[in-house]
Amino acid sequence: MNMLSVREMKLEDASRIVDYFVDADRDFLIGMGADPDKLPSKESWLALLENELNKPLKEKEFYYIIWQINGQAVGHCNINKIEFGDKATMHLHLWDKESRKSGNGYEFMKMTLPYFFTNFQLKTVVCEPYAENPAPNRMLHKLGFEYKGPITKTPGWINFHQTVNHYELSHKNFSQAD
Repeated sequence: MNMLSVREMKLEDASRIVDYFVDADRDFLIGMGADPDKLPSKESWLALLENELNKPLKEKEFYYIIWQINGQAVGHCNINKIEFGDKATMHLHLWDKESRKSGNGYEFMKMTLPYFFTNFQLKTVVCEPYAENPAPNRMLHKLGFEYKGPITKTPGWINFHQTVNHYELSHKNFSQAD
């Protein structure tokens, strides 16, 4: 039986996070809503993550939780657009193909969300997956995120203009789940 766990990102995790994107197949990136031509260089992305690790929580622009199976890192979940004490936008990625479509993402999310709500005193976590990427859309509904509707926008610094599905989870609704 696999043992799932989550933990805060460490410096040694940065290269796995960056490699997941910079080494990915172009079609895979497009399928998740990322624009391969907007990805920064590996070196500049690593420097950005290292800088974030050294910031106090209230000053962070990004915050990462690492997902592990049997002690091995297999993915991450992060927040950005952090408004401490109010809301942040969440992103989730399973790096290993074998870990996808297994129900692990749902279990990882249940363990991850308390870090965001507690450490950043959030009232709301927002998630806006690419509308054409079915896996996160299904999982967010299962986790109790409220679907607010589609929005056409450029959701992030590495994305192309697209339709996303806007979901929100309040701390109150998360606390009452399960």
